[in-house]
Amino acid sequence: MPESDLAIDEENLKPLHGSAAAAVLLMLFSEDEAAEILSRLEPDEVRQLGYAMYDVADVEIEEVNQALDQFVSKARRRTTIGYGATRHIRGAMHKALGPERADNILARITPPTRTTKLAMLKWMEAGEIAAIIESEHPQVMAIILAHLEPRAAADVLSMLPLECQEDVIYRVATLGPVSSDALDDLEVMMSSGTPMQKKGAPSQRGGTSEAAAIMNNVRKDMEQRIMKALTKRDKIISQTIEEEMFIFDNLIELDDKNMGALLRGVDTELLVVALKGANEMLKAKMLGCMSQRAAQSIVDEMEERGPMRLADVVEAQKKVVAEARRLAEQGTIMLGAGGDDFV
Repeated sequence: MPESDLAIDEENLKPLHGSAAAAVLLMLFSEDEAAEILSRLEPDEVRQLGYAMYDVADVEIEEVNQALDQFVSKARRRTTIGYGATRHIRGAMHKALGPERADNILARITPPTRTTKLAMLKWMEAGEIAAIIESEHPQVMAIILAHLEPRAAADVLSMLPLECQEDVIYRVATLGPVSSDALDDLEVMMSSGTPMQKKGAPSQRGGTSEAAAIMNNVRKDMEQRIMKALTKRDKIISQTIEEEMFIFDNLIELDDKNMGALLRGVDTELLVVALKGANEMLKAKMLGCMSQRAAQSIVDEMEERGPMRLADVVEAQKKVVAEARRLAEQGTIMLGAGGDDFV
């Protein structure tokens, strides 16, 4: 067979990108080196890389070279600022001021880092977590959910007993400081089933924002049931969660038909104030759903009015969202919702 038939057609090779290129690079390292890299990644990233490593197991040598070239090219564009910044700053401070003075200053200026307590949760499946906490006190359930990403928390919540779901969300919304020692005990409980004991310095998680984030990821029927029960229990908490579940910026999720229906029900003067504080993408979308004449009129009035009080802008945006909710309740428009609902 001619040598030309065996040659690789480099021009027709598709370059590897994203996780495929990363997988090729990772497979060039030793097991220990690859393990060190994987240990620093998030669970989803590890899974994605794992799939990709199997997919690229039989890549051609030229594809490997292309992946290396991409890495080198990107590496050259990166600066070293940000890599090991904390260690660099601490070292410089110690040399300049001495350990004691440096530590005193660093204690005041170092940004707070997110707690690593219960970090094991992000490696666990929703079913595993639910099985461990389903017989625990609702307060324990609430603490666990508050330490999960909203989508994962919603999945776990859906697997908990129906009779306690509303109570758990209420406790997430009203969750106060949780002691560091209590979080340590929770970690032990999650791994061995040992009951937790509350003590130690507090760590703040939870609140209506986190409760709203969880509710944004549950199914519509579950959302309606829980919110109805919450309203009976505490109207203020329920209203606060509801307000944070759908804010002005979420209006960008509306399609043109629903956006047009909403804008027809909003007073022009109110819209001028509300749009003054909108991000450019949302502003463009809303103006794009109007007639050219109406959109230009609003833009001109916004320019003429100049700076506006932030409180007035926020209040106007709340009124627009309230109108969106009213129209949604009437069935005139559809707002985005969590879960896999279809109509």
